[in-house]
Amino acid sequence: MTDTHRTGRVHTADIQMRFADTDALGHINNGSFIIYAETGRLEFLKVLGSAVRSLILAHLSIDFRRQVRFGEPIAVETWVERVGSTSVTLLQTVRASAAVAAEVRSVVVYFDYGVQRSQPWTPELRAALAEYVPAAHAHGGTP
Repeated sequence: MTDTHRTGRVHTADIQMRFADTDALGHINNGSFIIYAETGRLEFLKVLGSAVRSLILAHLSIDFRRQVRFGEPIAVETWVERVGSTSVTLLQTVRASAAVAAEVRSVVVYFDYGVQRSQPWTPELRAALAEYVPAAHAHGGTP
């Protein structure tokens, strides 16, 4: 991931670190990053209103960039890499003391739980997500 996303809208969520997030050495456990990313993702997806209850996580990957120690301020930045017909690929940067600690990619699917299958984005939801796509991607360019 690069910082080219800065040309688009980015959602930032401050994370409350807990002592339980640490290991015996005082580092944040790698599993805690999943929770941080989820918190940031759910805060971001509130832009979709009640549709957030119709989403399902299909993919999650994390690249760890540096250790984080207990007490460092944590924030998660979230933006959209791509909006598909039924899914959205989200990119996130987990920052500790303003430095990149992890990079996260997730795919979230708009899902109809009644029939147990994906459904296409409505024009309104697609427009809400499009605000967070970097300008280079929105116009067919490359990052």
